[in-house]
This record gives sequence, C-alpha cells and structure tokens, in this order.
Amino acid sequence: MAAVPTSHQVAAGTPWSSLPRGGFRAFTDSAPASVRFSVGRRRASRLEVKAAGNIFGDYFQVATYGESHGGGVGCVISGCPPRIPLTEEDMQADLDRRRPGQSRITTPRKETDTCKILSGTFEGMTTGTPIHVFVPNTDQRGGDYTEMAKAYRPSHADLTYDLKYGVRSVQGGGRSSARETIGRVAAGALAKKILKLKSGVEILAFVSKVHKVVLPEDAVDYETVTMEQIESNICRCPNPEYAQKMIDAIDEVRLKGNSIGGVVTCIARNVPRGLGSPVFDKLEALLAKAMLSLPASKGFEIGSGFAGTDLTGSEHNDEFYMDEGGNVRTRTNRSGGVQGGISNGETIYFKVAFKPTATIGKKQNTVSRDHEDIELMTRGRHDPCVVPRAVPMVETMAALVLMDQLMAHVAQCEMFPLNLALQEPIGSANNTPALAPDLA
Repeated sequence: MAAVPTSHQVAAGTPWSSLPRGGFRAFTDSAPASVRFSVGRRRASRLEVKAAGNIFGDYFQVATYGESHGGGVGCVISGCPPRIPLTEEDMQADLDRRRPGQSRITTPRKETDTCKILSGTFEGMTTGTPIHVFVPNTDQRGGDYTEMAKAYRPSHADLTYDLKYGVRSVQGGGRSSARETIGRVAAGALAKKILKLKSGVEILAFVSKVHKVVLPEDAVDYETVTMEQIESNICRCPNPEYAQKMIDAIDEVRLKGNSIGGVVTCIARNVPRGLGSPVFDKLEALLAKAMLSLPASKGFEIGSGFAGTDLTGSEHNDEFYMDEGGNVRTRTNRSGGVQGGISNGETIYFKVAFKPTATIGKKQNTVSRDHEDIELMTRGRHDPCVVPRAVPMVETMAALVLMDQLMAHVAQCEMFPLNLALQEPIGSANNTPALAPDLA
C-alpha cells in the first residue's frame, strides 16, 4: 500500500485526482494538528415546503383555515396562557358583530356563525394547549358562482390565484373570501380578553369614512368614545348625524347594484409602554402588516399619517412633560402612541382604508380563463360597503399584534429584574383592573 503523502509532501497546485487512494480525507488526516480539519460526504439537505401565509404571530400564534363554501372555517390558537376563563360566549359576541346578514347594508347571506371550541379548554379554563375553534358554513349557494368558473371577476383574486396555484376554489372566492376572517375574530376576542385582564387594554374601532362622507377629526374623542356609541347604529359610526349620512350613501349604491369603500379608525387605550421590537418588528410595522392582510384593505396610516407631511418639525413634535403621577407623557399625540417603533403609553390610533367591494351587480368587461375578452354579470351575495363589518376585524388584528408583542416583551425584558428607575412591569398601571384570584 502506498504511503499517504503528508502536507509537506504535496506540491502546491497538485490536482486532487493525483492523490493516492484515500484522497483528500487521507491527506487531511495526516496533516499537522494545527491545520487538520474534517471533511466528509455532505448529506443532501431535506427539502421542506411549508405552507405560507396562514399563521399569524410568533408567541400568540393563530392559524386560520377554511373557505367560503367549504364545510366550515376556524382557527387553531397556540401559545395562549393557561388558566384564562374562556367559553364560546366570549368569542360569539365579536363573531356576531362580524357575521353577514345583520342589516340591510351588509350581505344578505344568512349565517349564524356559531362557534364551537373543540380543544384547549377544560371546565371553562384554557389549559395552555392549542385551542381549536370551528364555525360551520350553513348557507352556501354554489350555483351563484357558475360564471366565475369561466371568467375572472375584475379586481378580485380569481386571476392571481390561478396565476399562483394553477387551480382555485371558485365558489364564494374560496380562501380569498372574508369568511376566512372568522377564525381571526374568534382568536382576537380571546386576545382582547387577555389584554384587558393583564393591562387594562381597550381596543375600539369605528367607521370614520364612507365614500365621500367623512367624519370630522374633532367629532370623536378617542379617550372617551365607547362601544355603546359605536354599536348604536348599523354603520358603526359613533356620531349619529354622520352615521345616517353614511347609511344613506350605502343605501344609494346598494339599490343600484354597486359598491363603495371607506375608512375604519381604530384606537387602543392603556397599551403598556415598551411593546414593539426595532428594527423590523416596529409596532407600527406589525400593525400595518396585520391590517393590510385583511380582505379589501388598501391603505394604512398611524398617528398624523400622511397629513403629518404638511407640518414642520416644531409643529409635529410631541413635547414631553411630567404628569401628576410622576409619569413621562406627551402633550400631543401626533405619533399615534408609538415612537421609535415602541409603544410609549399614549393612546394608539390608526386608520385603515378599504376599497369598494369588487363583486358588484353590474355588467363588466373581463377575460375568460380561455383568455378571451368577454362581458361578465356576477351573481352572489355581497356587501355594498365592507367597512361596517370590517370594524371587528380591525379590532381583532390590533389585538393579535398587541397580544403577541406583550408576550414577546415579557419574555425578553421581564425575565430578569427591571431597571425601575426607567421601566415599569407589565400590568402595574394604576388603571389596570384587578385580576381574578386564580390569575393573580
């Protein structure tokens, strides 16, 4: 057997093919310890294809499933703290605010959207294990979508689903239907409950614009507006005068088979300081992603938003002061409760713009799946304006973001003693409600 050459016996530039049997491994094994390294046959990497886009959150995770005309829709919630009181009734209230057929200005589809918790609770308490929530579909009309199997509805997801997957669920828009948000709303109801218990957080959304009817900025006090005011009319605008104008605008286009868009404003009060993680997980960035994941959403702004570009720095800056309780506060809140991507304790407020419903009862020009120019007259039951039913959806996504960031903050920043000269523990605010004995 030929001797294996040592490192000083191999001339520079010697091709690997000229090495004796044992090759490069034998060469490295014989090298001085100071330069020796291990080389072996690299195993082929395991190819994994992960379903993308159906899970939201890192700590409080929500996976939604289901389609408009399938057997049902729902969600699986992972990461929920144990020992939180939870029943179907806790989720049903928000699901009822989201469901179709609740008034003449929403889709006439009749669904009770009655939820059932299938796992993750015992004797009315969360167990810390995954919570499965299911809502059956009961009022499907698949025949309404015969034309959609052959043609692409303008500004809908029909074309892009075909382009991406090469196949799509035709009836009701499938996964792109707003019925997907049922799972979100169920999970959001739980998130809102935990946020309220832990830190006194209150999240409210309302309609602030329908088509050209705009609620004046000074018509609503973000610090005092209540759920009762918002829910006092079918449009979910807390100002009765403007609510009626909005309802009239929706009625007008509804009778013509057309649709209009609008804006939902959301506020979050008593949000703990310190939520959000720069640089890519800034709180406003996470809120923007969450809101723009909602069906028909087209725009997002927080605080002064685009109007802030009209101001100078001296006009826009929120000056600090010490309040009577010894807390650092801001005299104004053009930042919208977030500075540097982190919540500062002031009320968070933002707006979400929604486009007119894409499916309308008017003949439109489009293209068939066979790539022919055609005219399409769509059928089906759809909202003439999505914003009244979008209100609980916006609240939901805000709650899911804040819940996930609350858990992230506690995990990172409260693992060891705080710097009490600068920080305060989550749940220590004076306005935080007392916890139930089994949660304290």
